[in-house]
Amino acid sequence: MAKYMLIMRGTDESYAEMTKVPFEEMLATMGRFNEELIRAGVLVAAEGLDDPSQGVVVDFAGDTPVVTDGPYGETRELFGGYYVIDVASKEEAVEWAKRLPAVPGSKCEVRRVPGIDEFPQDNEWIARERAWRERTGQL
Repeated sequence: MAKYMLIMRGTDESYAEMTKVPFEEMLATMGRFNEELIRAGVLVAAEGLDDPSQGVVVDFAGDTPVVTDGPYGETRELFGGYYVIDVASKEEAVEWAKRLPAVPGSKCEVRRVPGIDEFPQDNEWIARERAWRERTGQL
């Protein structure tokens, strides 16, 4: 099994379409999909994000980070939420991504989440992270 992140990305247009759907209907649609993931035993985590106007961007383009408050200008692709699933293959992760209840114009990026065992185990920082994961029940 391997973990994959399904990263939901939208545009200004797809976010506008999403606001046309009644909130209760959207919750029910996402809830049914979440329940499918739970029943299949693949859901690890899932979160949606607050409105982009409530966020900030920290830009590292210069010597000093520059913080800009939302709302933003035109956004071509905006990260809107994610799922982490534990499945047998990238192909299975893609099949789940294809079933996401998404509005037209949005996208879902599928990326594998490497496990801690894939990093050098003799590295001090990896050892510290492993110990923290063990203490918190993540391993």
